[in-house]
Amino acid sequence: MPYTVFKGADPIQLCHLVTRPAHSIINQAFDSRLRLDATRAVNGDGFGVGWYDPFPEPELGAAPCIFTSVTPAWNNQNLQRLADKIKSPLVFAHVRASTAGALSETNCHPWRYGRLMWMHNGQISDFSKIKRKVLASLPEPLFLFPQGHTDSEFAFAVFLSHLSNPLQTEPFSYQELRDAMSSTISDFNTWAREAGITEPSLMNFCVTDGECIICTRYVSSKHDQAASLYFSSGTSFYEHSPGTYRMVKMDKREKIIVVASEPLTFEKADWMEIPSNTLVCITPKMNVLQLPIRDEYWLGREEEVAGGGKGRSPTFAIKTGYPPSVGAVGMDERLGRGVTAVR
Repeated sequence: MPYTVFKGADPIQLCHLVTRPAHSIINQAFDSRLRLDATRAVNGDGFGVGWYDPFPEPELGAAPCIFTSVTPAWNNQNLQRLADKIKSPLVFAHVRASTAGALSETNCHPWRYGRLMWMHNGQISDFSKIKRKVLASLPEPLFLFPQGHTDSEFAFAVFLSHLSNPLQTEPFSYQELRDAMSSTISDFNTWAREAGITEPSLMNFCVTDGECIICTRYVSSKHDQAASLYFSSGTSFYEHSPGTYRMVKMDKREKIIVVASEPLTFEKADWMEIPSNTLVCITPKMNVLQLPIRDEYWLGREEEVAGGGKGRSPTFAIKTGYPPSVGAVGMDERLGRGVTAVR
C-alpha cells in the first residue's frame, strides 16, 4: 500500500507526482520494485488522492478535497484527467492492497476530518483482537466517525482522540500533531501487549492539516525493519525526459519535499532512507525534522553494537508484503532504469 506525500512552496500539477514519473505511485500499484512478496505484488484494490486548494477561499473552508476509487489506479481515466488539470502545494496519494476491510471506497485512503488528512502504509496485527478496546477509547463524535472497516481508518480516529479540538479551523502546531501521533502508536502497542499479540504491527502513518506534515516509519519490534520510507528535497522537481524526473537543489532553502514509500525517480542520489522507528515532521516553513521514537522498540546504538551491529532484519516486512529498506545497491538493482511511465 505505497503512499506519496508532496509539500511545496509553489503548487505542483498532480500529474508530475501521480501519473508521469516512470515510478509514480500509479506504476507502483502494479510494479512495486521494492515489494518482495509475490503473493501480493499488485496494489489494485483502489486508490485515493487528496489535495489542498493553493488559494484558499473562506467559503470553501480549509478541508482537503479527496478523490477515491476502487478501480485500479493505472486504469482510471478520471484520475488521469484530474491529474492533468489540478495544482496543489500539498498532495497525498495512496494505492491500496487490501489487508483488512472489504473492497469499497470507504476503505480507500486518504481520509479527512475537518482540515486533517490521514493515510497509512502497513497493518495493525490481529486488529480484530483489539478493535473493542479501540472503540471503547473513542469519544462519542469519533466513535461514529469511521465509515469503513480498515485498521487504518480506526487508527485515524485514535489519533484524532488525542487532539484537544480535532475540528478546529485554525492550523495545528506541529508539536500537537507530533504528540498525538506518538500517543497513537503508544496506544496500539499497549493494546497489543494486553491482548497477548506477538506479531509486530507496521505503522507508517501520515497526517497533515494542510500546513505541517507528520510521517512515521515504525514497526513494533526491536529486531525487524519497518516498511520502507524515503524522502527527497530540493528547489525543483522537473521532467528532463519523458517519465524521467530529477530533484534539483539550487540553494540551501527547501522549496519541495517529497516523502514516499518507494522513490519516484531512479536517481538514488535524490533519495534518503528514513530509519525505522522514526517520526518525520515537515514544518510550515519547509524544515524537515527526523525524530527517533524512543519507546520499548527503539534500537539504540549501544544495543545495536551489543547485538553484533547486525541491526534490524528485513524478514518480517518481506513476509507481510511490505518492502523494507534495501540499501543503495539493492534499490538500484530493483528499481532499474528505462521504465516507461503510464500515460
